[in-house]
Amino acid sequence: MYAIVVGCGRAGAEIAARLAAAGDSVVVIDRDSHAFQRLPDDFAGTTLVGTAIDLDVLEAAGVARADVLVAATYGDNSNLTAVQVARLKYDVPRVIARVKDPVRARVFADRGIETICSTDIVAGAIMDRLAGSSAA
Repeated sequence: MYAIVVGCGRAGAEIAARLAAAGDSVVVIDRDSHAFQRLPDDFAGTTLVGTAIDLDVLEAAGVARADVLVAATYGDNSNLTAVQVARLKYDVPRVIARVKDPVRARVFADRGIETICSTDIVAGAIMDRLAGSSAA
C-alpha cells in the first residue's frame, strides 16, 4: 500500500511508523522538519517538509498514486481540507481525517469522509470505565 501521512506529531508519527513496519510505502508530510525526529531511527519511509493543502507538496508526495491519505495534524481545518483535496482532486481511494470536533466529524462522515474523532474516543473510553466501576 502507498500511504501519505499528513502531520508528524505523536499520532502521525505512530501511524507512519506502524505502516512502514508493516511493509507499506509511506510518505510523511509536516511543515516542521524537526517533527520527523519523532519517527523511529529505522523508519523506512520518506519525509517531506510542507503543508498538505499545497498542491505542489501533495504532488511531490505522490498523491496521484496514493492508496490512502491520513491527515493527523492538530488542526481540524487542515485535516479536513487535506482529505477533501486528496479525494476530490486526486481521487485517492481512501482518506481518513483526525478530527477533534465531534460536530465536524459527523458532518464530514455524512459526506463520505472517514473521520476519527479523538474527543468521541476519549469520552467513550471514560464513560466505559465509569460504567464498569463500582460505586464507592
